[in-house]
Amino acid sequence: MANFICPNCGARSEASSRTAGFSNRPRGCEKCGFAFLFELLDDYYPAPNAAFFVCDAEANVIGAGRGSRELTGLGDTDVVGQPVRDVLGLNFENGDDHIGTALEWGVRVLDKPVVVHAEGDRPEPAKADIFPAYDDDGGLLIVLTPK
Repeated sequence: MANFICPNCGARSEASSRTAGFSNRPRGCEKCGFAFLFELLDDYYPAPNAAFFVCDAEANVIGAGRGSRELTGLGDTDVVGQPVRDVLGLNFENGDDHIGTALEWGVRVLDKPVVVHAEGDRPEPAKADIFPAYDDDGGLLIVLTPK
C-alpha cells in the first residue's frame, strides 16, 4: 500500500495504485474532490497551519491549497502560472536551491529553513518540505510551515 496526500485539503489516504481504477487518470481526493494526489514514500504529517503549493515540472505554480492564503495572503488566482520562487519570494539559507534539487534529482527535500516574501510583505520564516511528483509529468508539492 502507498500513502497519498491531497495538496488541496491535506487529507491522507492509502491505496495500492497511483491511478483511478483501470485508467491512466491519476487518483483524486475522496474528501474534497481535488484532481490528483501526491504519493508519499513515508508517513508525513504536515502541521495544521502548513501551506500547500503544487508546481509543474518548471516550478510554476499550478495550484494553491490549504493554508496558502493564511501564510502568504495569496490565493489561486494570485499565484497560478507564476514561478514559485518569484511569487512567494522564497529565500533558502545559504542561497541553496532546494526546489531545483527536488526537480533535477526527483528527491524529497525536508525540513529546510526558508523565508517567504509573498507580495513583498514582511519576511515570514518557515520550514519547507518539497516532494517530487512520481509521474510522467513531473512537478512538485511544496509544503511551507510557518515558524
